[in-house]
Amino acid sequence: MAERERRLTPHRRGVFVARAQVMTAEDVQRALTRIAHEIVERNRGLDGVVLVGLQTGGVPLAHRLGRVLEEVAGVPVPVGSLDVALYRDDIGLRPVLPEAVTDVSFDLTGRTVVLVDDVLFTGRTVRAALNALSDYGRARAVQLAVMVDRGHRELPIRPDYVGKNLPTRRDELVDVSDAGVSIGDMVPR
Repeated sequence: MAERERRLTPHRRGVFVARAQVMTAEDVQRALTRIAHEIVERNRGLDGVVLVGLQTGGVPLAHRLGRVLEEVAGVPVPVGSLDVALYRDDIGLRPVLPEAVTDVSFDLTGRTVVLVDDVLFTGRTVRAALNALSDYGRARAVQLAVMVDRGHRELPIRPDYVGKNLPTRRDELVDVSDAGVSIGDMVPR
């Protein structure tokens, strides 16, 4: 499930129940391959390109995308992970604890950073990621790749690479996993 959706959904009050699968595992792999080709084309190769997956859903996608990029272009791409919990703008509204490890073991100065996330919803997680990235150097450019863009933006943030545009209701949930992408609801236990 997308990071913000996890935060908005109390874990003890319900369980995610998929209503429909909107992308199969093969669809996700095709989307990753298409996104990889788009990244190579837009950046005229991979010189200076790094991937940074947003915890938690973007990290596995960033690693998968890194493997596809290496297959497509024949060169490895550094992959890092970033937890933006302490950079969020809602820290005063609810308790925030770091969820996972940040691992950006390379300097971002002068590089093109492709932020990778599973679902783009309001844009607030991406805003927090942009703030967090400055702790790791001054990137030449920052691009955004997401598997699902579900709309409902609260900030002027738009992805550069999208696996699937999926209009949703605000109360619906989107889950990206190895099995594909599902849309559903949180139901009481």
